[in-house]
Amino acid sequence: MTSVVAGIQEVKGHRICIVDFAAIQNSVAARFIICEGQSNTQVEAIARSVEEFTEKMHKESPWMKQGLRGGQWALLDYADVVVHIFHKDWRAHYGLEELWADAPQQFVPDLEEARPSPEDFPEY
Repeated sequence: MTSVVAGIQEVKGHRICIVDFAAIQNSVAARFIICEGQSNTQVEAIARSVEEFTEKMHKESPWMKQGLRGGQWALLDYADVVVHIFHKDWRAHYGLEELWADAPQQFVPDLEEARPSPEDFPEY
């Protein structure tokens, strides 16, 4: 899972949400990782980055890939972990977080949010 999040963050994917299905019976995966890109090109770049990080860190390739050419949505299925990468305009339309609202969800801060601002440092 860390390789997926690292791959998303490498190319500045936004609004990462990890949906945990461990307590949900008959779920399709152990976790969904959902994120978004600001453009079609970024959606494709996030998918490539996740694949590269997961291959490098775990020597794993997705069992299935879908939607990689359109840039509005991409899916990478690693069996236990399914990665959904949406164009920002399409994410709300599908509402996966709301669809699985009964499952615990963890939101990962965007890197820009996690970084200190210049106001956090005293002037020298």
